[in-house]
Amino acid sequence: MATAVPPAASRIAVVTGASSGIGAATARRLAEAGYRVVLTARRKDRIEALAEEITAAGHQATAYPLDVTDREAVDEFATAFRTVGVLVNNAGGALGADPVATGDPDDWRTMYETNVLGTLHLTQALLPKLDASGDGTVVVVSSTAGHSTYEGGAGYVAAKHGAHVLAETLRLEIVGRPVRVIEIAPGMVRTEEFALTRFGGDTERAEKVYRGVPDPLTADDVADTITWAVTRPPHVNIDLLVVRPRAQASNTKVHREL
Repeated sequence: MATAVPPAASRIAVVTGASSGIGAATARRLAEAGYRVVLTARRKDRIEALAEEITAAGHQATAYPLDVTDREAVDEFATAFRTVGVLVNNAGGALGADPVATGDPDDWRTMYETNVLGTLHLTQALLPKLDASGDGTVVVVSSTAGHSTYEGGAGYVAAKHGAHVLAETLRLEIVGRPVRVIEIAPGMVRTEEFALTRFGGDTERAEKVYRGVPDPLTADDVADTITWAVTRPPHVNIDLLVVRPRAQASNTKVHREL
């Protein structure tokens, strides 16, 4: 099936968490597919550099510093658009790997606010603009963690399950309107920051996550998957797509060559 060229009214794609990893890779892929990408993240220097890179490659990109947990800032951001074609809710992340008995409530709160409320803020603010395009798409980047739990992951699992339920419920609530809701749930993805952030900068613990795993997913693998789903014909909705490396059979079953 060929990649659909976005119509003019739905050509703007907003990508949250675009300063690195999956978000940055998705922005590049969507720009190549013909979208005018709007890059949002808290790190202004990162998204401005990426916007310059995309523009230098002959595509259209704009950087907009934004904290998705700040509702007032999100609402102000939304006023910049008459229509939006695609919203990729990618901002999120994990903090800690402690058991429930000793988990840090502040970490749990931060993960919920970013992964769930951040997605809620952007989706609520931009849904009228997506509707107005006549062909809108909301993408929620969740995780396999949102579909199956594992020891030491309850805080992150709870947050990503919240993101999954948000996407599933929104799809029910807006059926009949010209907006698709797509959930992409990646498994083990090796990026430059995810595990390092989760373990507070502990490089040894971060490296151990991927040790011996042949070919974990890359950010570009997930970005390619997101872009494929977004560029299906308007009547085709990819409700949920789980993507893992071949070496990962489940969240707790991973082949390692040690």
